Amino acid sequence: MTENVTQQRQAADDEIDLRELFTAIWQGKWIIIAVTAVFAVGSVFYVLSLPNIYKSEALLAPASEQKGAGLSGQLGGLAALAGVSLGSGAGVNKTALAIEVLKSRDFLSRFIQQRIQLEDLMAVKSWELATNTLKYDTEVYNPQTQQWLREAKPPKQAKPSLQQAYKALSGVLIVSQDEATGMVKLSIEHHSPYLAQSWVQMLIADLNLEMKTRDIEDAEKSIAYLQQQISQTSVADLRTTLYSLVEEQTKTLMLANVRSEYVFKTVDPAIVPEIKSKPARALIVILATILGAMMSSLIVILVGIRKN
Repeated sequence: MTENVTQQRQAADDEIDLRELFTAIWQGKWIIIAVTAVFAVGSVFYVLSLPNIYKSEALLAPASEQKGAGLSGQLGGLAALAGVSLGSGAGVNKTALAIEVLKSRDFLSRFIQQRIQLEDLMAVKSWELATNTLKYDTEVYNPQTQQWLREAKPPKQAKPSLQQAYKALSGVLIVSQDEATGMVKLSIEHHSPYLAQSWVQMLIADLNLEMKTRDIEDAEKSIAYLQQQISQTSVADLRTTLYSLVEEQTKTLMLANVRSEYVFKTVDPAIVPEIKSKPARALIVILATILGAMMSSLIVILVGIRKN
């Protein structure tokens, strides 16, 4: 009996607390409406000040060919000695290596120096659709005098360094691989859809050239070493094995010189996007409005509790 009475009292207290809560909210409804309206209007002005960002994306397929498993098993020891890779997973490893090279500081730094105007990466404020021109932040860069004006503390300078440019490019470069299919997506986000497309195309071309150059150099060194070993041995079976390795490296040279898309084949090329990828203006306004309503309601409730 006592327990029932206690439960009834607790239920009554909860009902009173809820009534007081709703009463406090109702009494402060104009404050809630005003604060929510301020957040909503402020978020509208904020999102209208944000520039459109466009993303150009290309779909790539690994172009590496698998080596024969039998040959790999027979020649694995000598191949390793000569610096030749004949493993059955060579294609997969080459794809992973190419992705890491693409994201590396050395490759992207050289790409920035050779392919990109630094102001297009570090000082763009917006892009004009009608004239297809970039607008620069005049507090950072003066396009008339081509001078950098940004404030920087030593050892940094007004003109961004390669390390800062690498960090900026890494922030807009997106590389992902589908583990099931092995397909690779490479995309760039930028104010200008034309620059985004151009950078994606140049990255793919430069990456294929980089991997091709590396394999040609490795194959030429391996062939030189193998030919030296052939000239120094008179064992017929060993000479035959070495000639097989030379043949494999000659095939590598042939493929590298014939194929322009050496490590990645373009399945779906990058295009000039017509639709922005961000900002999501409607979502920002909705979230800001909800935040304003929640904060104002919390303030009203706390004020009501304090008065009571």
